[in-house]
Amino acid sequence: MNVVDSSGWLEFFADGPNASHFELPIKDVEKLVVPSISIYEVFKVLLREAGENAALQGVAAMSRATVVELTTALAMSAAKLSLLYTLPMADAIMLATANSQNAILWTQDADFKGLPSVEYVEKQ
Repeated sequence: MNVVDSSGWLEFFADGPNASHFELPIKDVEKLVVPSISIYEVFKVLLREAGENAALQGVAAMSRATVVELTTALAMSAAKLSLLYTLPMADAIMLATANSQNAILWTQDADFKGLPSVEYVEKQ
């Protein structure tokens, strides 16, 4: 299973220098899990930078995978991970979601560098 964090989705949608790093997990929809917080973050950035149509298309692409809502148990797990690794809230929710699905978290967010079950690539 795979989780691509918001930075990876945005890199993929923009066809940025690291887009190919995220292509494999994004295209393997059967093994892809999307935290609902990622939909929020990606929609917001695309709405601001590319307009509503692009933002809706981005959410449609993300919604082809399994979307995981934030539950009480997931929120509590995220809070523990936030304290353990000094992660911001959204990052902790991404990691907690990945952990709950026994998934690898694909990212270019330096907050995750060196953490277990994370496939990190440095942002270009």
